[in-house]
Parts: sequence; C-alpha cells; structure tokens
Amino acid sequence: MAVPKRRTSKAKKNRRRTHFKLEVPGMNACPNCSELKKSHHVCAACGHYDGKEVVSKEA
Repeated sequence: MAVPKRRTSKAKKNRRRTHFKLEVPGMNACPNCSELKKSHHVCAACGHYDGKEVVSKEA
C-alpha cells in the first residue's frame, strides 16, 4: 500500500491547491444607469436590457 514517507508541508499543499478558488462573475456597467450588472442579464437597478426597458421599476 502506498503511504507517504514524509509529511506534506503546508507550502507544498497550498501550492498544489492554487486552482481551488471561487470565480467572480463578469460584471459590466449598465449603459442606461451605469450600475454594475452581470453580462447578458437585465439590469437589476433600472430594468433595461439591450437599450430597451424589459422590466418596469417603480420608485
């Protein structure tokens, strides 16, 4: 049975795990209200998508 001869150090372990991280979604500025929104999604602040009002936002 394969058993490690030496203990894996913290540095070695952390270098191996450099790719285990969360990704931040791509955010763009809304052309209508300049709020940050997800790409290819309706703006949550003003309800516009592709230059048209898709969802009406009542103040």
